[in-house]
Amino acid sequence: MDAPASESKLIDSFKMHVATIESANLEQLHALSVSVGWPLRSEDLQFLRDCGRGYVAHDDIGRLTGSAMWFPHGDDFATIGMVITSPRLQSNGTARWLMEHVLWDCWGRNLRLNATRASRRLYHSLDFQPMRTIYQCQGIVRQTDSTATTEQPPVRRLEGEDLAAVAELDAGAFGVSRMALIGKLFAQSVGYGLFRGGRLEAFALCRPFGRGHVIGPVVADSDADALAVIRRHVAAHENQFLRLDTPVETGPFATFLSQSGLAVFDTVLAMSRRGKGRADVVPGSNLYGLASHALG
Repeated sequence: MDAPASESKLIDSFKMHVATIESANLEQLHALSVSVGWPLRSEDLQFLRDCGRGYVAHDDIGRLTGSAMWFPHGDDFATIGMVITSPRLQSNGTARWLMEHVLWDCWGRNLRLNATRASRRLYHSLDFQPMRTIYQCQGIVRQTDSTATTEQPPVRRLEGEDLAAVAELDAGAFGVSRMALIGKLFAQSVGYGLFRGGRLEAFALCRPFGRGHVIGPVVADSDADALAVIRRHVAAHENQFLRLDTPVETGPFATFLSQSGLAVFDTVLAMSRRGKGRADVVPGSNLYGLASHALG
C-alpha cells in the first residue's frame, strides 16, 4: 500500500486539512452527523471516540466537513464506521481521502464495515466485498401476545461477573474477540442472559442510543433463545423508541420484531476486506443483533 495521503488536500475550491477525531469539537461532530440524518447524541459520539480512532477533515476556517473512524479488535482485525461527508461536499473525494488515512492505519488487518447505499461504490473501489444485508429495525415498541407468554425461560439480568462469558460468546458469534469493546458496552448497558446448566447460551445488551435505546449485541443459537433475551428489553421499553440492527430477515425473530413495532427502517450492506496474508473472518449464524450501525 502507498504511503498515507497528505495532511491537506484541495477539494473543489476548498483547501481541506486532516486532524485526529479526538481533536475535533464534539458539537461540530454532532452537527456533521445530524447533517446526514444520523440521530446520534453527543454522548454516543463521545462513546465512539472512546472506543476507536480516526480522522476528520476541516477547511481553513475550521468547519468540519468529514469524518472516518476505525475500531481495533486485537492486532489483526478492525471495524470501520462514522464515515461521513458534509452533504455540500459529497462525491468530491473527501470520504476517499479520509478512508486512505484509515486504511493506512489498519494496514494488514482484516476489516469489516456496514455500507449505506450511497457509500457502496466507494467501498467497492477500495476492495471491500459484500457479505450480507443488515436490517435496521426501529420504532415505538409495544408488547404483543407473544411477549406476554406465561413461560419462564432461564433468563436473568447479567451482572459484572458475567462479563467474561458474554465476551466469549460474542467472540464466537462475531468471529473475533472484542473484549475491550464488550467491556465498554457492558458498563453502559442493561443485559439479560439465558443460562442452562449454569452456562451462558444467549444474551442481549441494551443501552441509551440515538432517539431512545438500541439492543445489541444479541447472540443466540436459535430464534427461540434470541427471543427469550430480547423480550425483556422490549417489555422494559414499551411505548418508547427502540432500535435493533440484525442480519435476520425472516422467521420467528423477524416476525416478533415487526409485531412489536420494530419495522425495517433501512438496510446497509455488511462488507469485508482481507488483510494481506490473513484468512477471512466470518461472523457466525448466531449473531442476531449488532452493537450499532457504527460499531458493527
